[in-house]
Amino acid sequence: MPQIMKTIPGEKIPPANGHYSQCIEHNSTLYISGQLPVNPVTKQIPDDIEAQTQLVLEKIELILKEAGSSREKVIQMRIYISDIALWEKVNKVYMQFFGAHKPVRCVVPVGILHYSCLIEAECVAAI
Repeated sequence: MPQIMKTIPGEKIPPANGHYSQCIEHNSTLYISGQLPVNPVTKQIPDDIEAQTQLVLEKIELILKEAGSSREKVIQMRIYISDIALWEKVNKVYMQFFGAHKPVRCVVPVGILHYSCLIEAECVAAI
């Protein structure tokens, strides 16, 4: 039986700004595109890394919920930061967000991100 990929629609999921889907489901697994810390309503970007990290995680959680999942079902996170010196602050917000749940994760310093954001994150989650 062929496996079907489907794009996850959702009224609360902000539209993609390019030629990509925000979330695709395949075999009961969700793949969420990289999320930048841009407020989907105001288009504002918080100034500090803690607020940017919180916003990125909240955007991912919103997409997870719209797709029928939750933060507790996140399998893997990939986090891209503009400077490795931000790692500790990102990790603190991340720990508070996930609590006892510890998805596998990588944090990659990549230099300048789109819109001069300090962080971008993507994830894989179960439904």
